Amino acid sequence: RLHDWLLTQRRRLSGKSTLGKAMQYALNRWEALARYLEDGRLSIDNNLAERQLRGIALTTKNFPFLGSDAEGKRAASIYTVAETATLNGLDPEPYIAAVIDRLARGHTIGRLHELPPWNSKPETPPVVTG
Repeated sequence: RLHDWLLTQRRRLSGKSTLGKAMQYALNRWEALARYLEDGRLSIDNNLAERQLRGIALTTKNFPFLGSDAEGKRAASIYTVAETATLNGLDPEPYIAAVIDRLARGHTIGRLHELPPWNSKPETPPVVTG
């Protein structure tokens, strides 16, 4: 009913008026708004995602010169894996160490689906000696 009301009222207002612009903004994003109202798990804005990326953004300032595009892509991949591990409740450092250890011990390509953080079970990190 709100959507119908907005459509009716929007037709009565100038597209240049503040209220007209606000109504058009809501109508242009109606599908996302409806999805948000139907699923309480969704966030109304992207503040959470921006906060979670803040650590990566700060890190890029610490490493302004990576040497090459390939090194930049590698760094981006490592940061992505670390942040994904964190989002899945894992400590990134032991998680990455465990994945590298499993790969070094011959983890087969047919079982790569076991390695992403969302499929990994917390394991004891490999022991590093001397």
